[in-house]
Amino acid sequence: MFEVVRNEKLATNLHRLTVAAPRVARARRPGQFVIVRRQEGAERIPLTIADADPQAGTITLIVQAVGASTRGIVSTPAGEFLRDVVGPLGRPTHLERWGCVACVGGGVGTAVLYPIAKALAEIGNKVYAVIGARSAEYVLLARELSAFAEQVFVATEDGSLGRRGLVTVILADMLAGKLPRPDAVYAVGPVLMMAAVADMTRAPEIPTIVSLNPIMIDGTGMCGGCRVMVGGQRKFACVDGPEFDGHQVDFTGLQSRLSMYQQQERMALRASQTCRLEPPAGRNAEEPSG
Repeated sequence: MFEVVRNEKLATNLHRLTVAAPRVARARRPGQFVIVRRQEGAERIPLTIADADPQAGTITLIVQAVGASTRGIVSTPAGEFLRDVVGPLGRPTHLERWGCVACVGGGVGTAVLYPIAKALAEIGNKVYAVIGARSAEYVLLARELSAFAEQVFVATEDGSLGRRGLVTVILADMLAGKLPRPDAVYAVGPVLMMAAVADMTRAPEIPTIVSLNPIMIDGTGMCGGCRVMVGGQRKFACVDGPEFDGHQVDFTGLQSRLSMYQQQERMALRASQTCRLEPPAGRNAEEPSG
């Protein structure tokens, strides 16, 4: 059992959890993730470790409640426990001194990006963070990123903070030389966003690393649910990744796989929202059963 030390609501359906997991905190490296279960029999949820404090023995997870299982996780108050926190899993981020690096995060992907960007800065890269969200409410970790990034650029779809539009608007200015031009790009976020970033950097041949966390299920490669074609070869995001060369990823096939279980996810969410059993037809809900 793993105690939730702190549960902070960042925005609607978006929480930052500090969880007591001493062994994970000591072993974790940037880019790695854990598999979390709220309770016995619950769905396995892969979550990137956004930060860790080895001295305190805690890890930080940023969780967006989009389905039944993630809603259960974010509803766990401080002082209560998660059934399983397994990890660290996945290959750590390959860190290199590129020079100027654009770290592009979309939505909750910024939580995945944060430890990567921090590690890149610590080894001497000039990091420029480009983060985006639907609105100002959902912009994550701008203050934390500014502690080590040369500059933090923000884009929101509704224009409530920073540039109006998507993160690709800012990246386009970087590639055009209107802003510092990157020697490498790390992109984490929705699959369509990562695909767009990879398309933009392909022609200028700027190395681009993407994180395929969204497609992971069991975290061990056994289920095969996270298989993806990379450079014409079959890979498994959880054990071969989650990070890959963005120019080699088959994003078309990946997007198709992500939509496979939408119906089941909607059914599970509806079931989790049922707060009581409906009374049999013709019987008043307050009527005793006998």
